[in-house]
Amino acid sequence: MISATHSILLIAVSALITLLTRALPFLLFSGKRRMPAWLERLADKIPPAIIAVLVVYCVRSVSPAAPGELAATFLSLAVVVLLHLWKRNTLLSIAAGTILYMALSRVL
Repeated sequence: MISATHSILLIAVSALITLLTRALPFLLFSGKRRMPAWLERLADKIPPAIIAVLVVYCVRSVSPAAPGELAATFLSLAVVVLLHLWKRNTLLSIAAGTILYMALSRVL
């Protein structure tokens, strides 16, 4: 069994690594120093790629044998896409889709 000290140490190291990976870009490219062009192009491509992976991950386990789940998933996905095309707000789109999916999964 893992001791409490060991668990606290694991959490602290994980938190420190997470903080460093999130803060490092701001530390490296703050002030007058700019990102290289290849990194700016990559930064533009990563968010849509992450969203695509999340969509595939969410849709891959939907069973056609469960019509309620299928309807809830694809209606929520349609709302996310349409809301994002309309408002261009990722947080709003994902939050609305999640709330709609949870509501529909309870009803259907």
